[in-house]
Amino acid sequence: MKRIVLTVALVVAVVAAAGAVTWTVLQSGHRAVPPTATPSSIVDSGAPPSIATSGGPFAAGPVTPPKHGSYLGAWVRPERLTESGRVTAMTDWEHSLGRKMAIVNTYRRFDENFINDSDRQFVARGSTLMLSWAGGDTRLITMGRYDDLIRQRARELKAFGHPVLLRYRWEMDRPNLRAQMWSGADYIAAWKYVRNIFQQEGATNASWVWCPTAEGFRGGYAADFYPGDDAVDWTCVDVYAGPKYGSIGDLMRPFLEFCAEHPSKPVMVGEFGIARSWGTQQRASWLADASRTFKANSQIRAVLYFESDPLDNKGPTNQFLVSDDPVVFGTFRSSLAQDAYYKPMASLKP
Repeated sequence: MKRIVLTVALVVAVVAAAGAVTWTVLQSGHRAVPPTATPSSIVDSGAPPSIATSGGPFAAGPVTPPKHGSYLGAWVRPERLTESGRVTAMTDWEHSLGRKMAIVNTYRRFDENFINDSDRQFVARGSTLMLSWAGGDTRLITMGRYDDLIRQRARELKAFGHPVLLRYRWEMDRPNLRAQMWSGADYIAAWKYVRNIFQQEGATNASWVWCPTAEGFRGGYAADFYPGDDAVDWTCVDVYAGPKYGSIGDLMRPFLEFCAEHPSKPVMVGEFGIARSWGTQQRASWLADASRTFKANSQIRAVLYFESDPLDNKGPTNQFLVSDDPVVFGTFRSSLAQDAYYKPMASLKP
């Protein structure tokens, strides 16, 4: 998924509203990370929906949800997609927030190795890895075309040993993936086929995360891709206020209604973000409302921010960085990162 440069006048206005702000440049070899600031006024969008309120027990696989509250994680795009770049970007992000991410999201092509040196570093310091794995053509998968590749990925995961979240072909309901997914039934068949190979190879250290889009639920077609409670460990959604604005509660409502029908599954927000185009104050309000929404729906046990302006973005409606806006970042820090509701990762045995 998804930086209008602030003019000097706007920076001055933001600093005045937020209080004295001193920019601290981290000696990391890449972009400066701003300090935090708290906006003087956050618009309250009203009570968030309280729909997915199951308190468990949950059947979640080896990555278990916290007993109360939610894990907080992120994908933080580095300036350079290198091993050291990934570690530096996440370390700087965490330093500015004053806390470690419980979950570190990372992306893999279908034919790309699972575990890299940076992944091992994240896990060694106490975070859980989420592998967002792109998958392949569903019919070719079930025909056996990719069996050797899938078995190799399974063996890598088994050798790694640590519990991971495996988000297999996330956003499978996107219209631009329809030719590769074919249909909901084809996707379900491929999901079960791949998971069965992992079982055969003894790669049982993954919790399988099923993650369509909020748009797919609002459009009424995401549920067609659901493999079933017996084949899914965590239910998940990606939700953005991008080209179209809406409160996160309204954007997620159909998904939350779906989750309420599956109370044994903990819920994850695999990616969430508010686009730069909506301006400082509205972005800050949206993030504060996001935290209220997560808390109002106790089935939500993990949330991960998408801290990125993707290189292929089409302008500010697809730019989601918050760390370069002191007010927005300050709201993220106070409403999410520094709120005791968002737990550190539990000790998970490899």
